[in-house]
Parts: sequence; C-alpha cells; structure tokens
Amino acid sequence: MDPTDRHILDILRVNARTPVSEIARRVGLSSAPVARRIERLERQGVIKGYVAIVDDTATGDLDAFTEIRLAAGVDTRRIEEIARQVPEVVQYFAIAGDPDALLRFRVPSVDDLQRVVNAIRRTGVVTSTKTLIVMGEWDRATELR
Repeated sequence: MDPTDRHILDILRVNARTPVSEIARRVGLSSAPVARRIERLERQGVIKGYVAIVDDTATGDLDAFTEIRLAAGVDTRRIEEIARQVPEVVQYFAIAGDPDALLRFRVPSVDDLQRVVNAIRRTGVVTSTKTLIVMGEWDRATELR
C-alpha cells in the first residue's frame, strides 16, 4: 500500500461508483494503472466489496446497538456465531473491556427490536445487554459527497 493506493481507497470510500477516469484524474495517473491498482486491491482483499448506503429514515427502519456481556468463560466467537444466525444483525464487533461485544441491528420497529434482543438474551451465553436506539447519525464518507 502506497499513498496513491490510499488516495484511491479514500475516493472509493466516498463513492464506490466514481469512474476510473475520475479517480485517475484525482490521483494524477492514467486510467489503466488506476484500474490495475483497484483490481489488485480487490484480489488482495483490501477492497472486500461495494455497497449502497441507504437512508434508513427513508425506509422507516430503526438502527440500534446492543452491548453484550457474556457469561464467564464464554468465547466471544460464540456470540458472533449467534449473530450470524440473526438476519436483523447487520454488524458484530468483538471489543476489549466491558462490554464483551457490540451488535448493530436494523429492524422495522421497536417491537421487532425487543423480539430480537430477547432472543439473543435467551441463548444462555449472555448475562446482560444494554440497547441504544439510534436517533440520528452522521457519516464522514457520506458527508464528503
């Protein structure tokens, strides 16, 4: 990874649909070397994929984070396994300190959030949870557009 690769990644983080010709202009190279760099970054797994950033307020969905505290001796990989089975979980973070893990949910309603959090609590590996509902958000990448 050199500074040009990092610059290309910064551009793609803001808008993954930026044409290669525009990226090339902004990094000071021609299109062919930029395309090769992007392909290499994809092959190496630096670029894992491309996503659409959806405005959840437009869909009516709720975003929430739940802190997870695990029973003594339970490996955090166990909660990751559980999270992968719950479609409403959109992100999992193993974190240092207290709590042990953080889950991000996207659900249609508070009732759905309660149902999903209760299901995670009933797994037998969770000792406590704390859920935070997102009231608003800001994202550096979308602000840069």
